[in-house]
Amino acid sequence: MSSVDIVVPVYNEEQALALSIGQLRDFCLRALDYEWSIVIADNASTDGTGQIGQELARELRDVRYLYLPQKGRGRALKKAWLESAADIVCYMDVDLSTRLDALPRLLDAIAKEGYDLASGSRVARGSQTTRALKREVISRGYIALTKALFRNRFSDAQCGFKGASRRAVQALLPLTQDNAWFFDTELLLLAEMAGLRVKDIPVTWVDDPTSTVRIWRTAGEDIKGLLRLRFRPPAALREVRRRLSKGELA
Repeated sequence: MSSVDIVVPVYNEEQALALSIGQLRDFCLRALDYEWSIVIADNASTDGTGQIGQELARELRDVRYLYLPQKGRGRALKKAWLESAADIVCYMDVDLSTRLDALPRLLDAIAKEGYDLASGSRVARGSQTTRALKREVISRGYIALTKALFRNRFSDAQCGFKGASRRAVQALLPLTQDNAWFFDTELLLLAEMAGLRVKDIPVTWVDDPTSTVRIWRTAGEDIKGLLRLRFRPPAALREVRRRLSKGELA
């Protein structure tokens, strides 16, 4: 049976953390046929998130707490995933915007279907999305720009719901430079550049109206990241392809 670490990156989520982890844990106990653990990855919270996370980890044997002194979702995921000994790692946003019934399909794509990565998609056939018009327009524009620059096959880079095999983590994370929101896009683009298999997972997704993400600032950083990858791909990518082809990463 494959083992799974489910990482939930958080920053100042004292209001939502306990309830969300409880809902996630209840679902895993009921619906997952894997050996699983939940990892709360706290990237420099300044409210009561740390205390709540540590209490949950003490009380629940299948919950762990990880603290990082610097902000950044990408930074939190890199540390949690690279330190994991699980066969599969995944993550989801603490607001659980993605309905949890997609989680078994995400994990099965890697454990049973042989994909290296699986990524939630809010635009793939079968998905259902509820969000404000402004966010929808910006998201669709970003998807179109990414396709124009890279001709990528995955359909939605920024959905906060992704999984990866251990070999994908070993191959890709040393190449990823972004420590914030562009991490997701960079991970998927590097995966396709390296010849790894990525599967879209249609999801039911509901926008969190309390989200603190600064849309325009994030969009600007994402565009900078796209241009960096398009014109300055990692020099080590060729070596990663060679090692993958020879089975040196497993």
